[in-house]
Amino acid sequence: MIDRAFAERFAAEWVEAWNSHDLDRIFSHYSDDFEMSSPFIVELMGEASGKLKGKDAIRPYWTKGLAASPPLKFELERAFAGVDSITIAYRRTGPIRQAAEVLFFDKSRRVIRGVAHYGK
Repeated sequence: MIDRAFAERFAAEWVEAWNSHDLDRIFSHYSDDFEMSSPFIVELMGEASGKLKGKDAIRPYWTKGLAASPPLKFELERAFAGVDSITIAYRRTGPIRQAAEVLFFDKSRRVIRGVAHYGK
């Protein structure tokens, strides 16, 4: 079970990692073979399923996202705890400002699957 304190600590570090634009720091939260699902995978990578699996496949996608203009920046709004997952609600730079990611964890508390959602 994931408690609220872990969810809040993890979300704060996750946002700080993204704002650092340091891919190694960002990837430190994830298992080597994690799966990512996002509408932007379709748009930026041309992957119709919207899914990528493994750090090697996801690195080019996140590299493109970090190179976007204006520079990608996240502002944490809330973190929600679940049984084996958390949801991070945040605001981001760019035309789509509202976002939430649901992150599923393994027993060592590394992300094994991420699902991104975007609003306006």
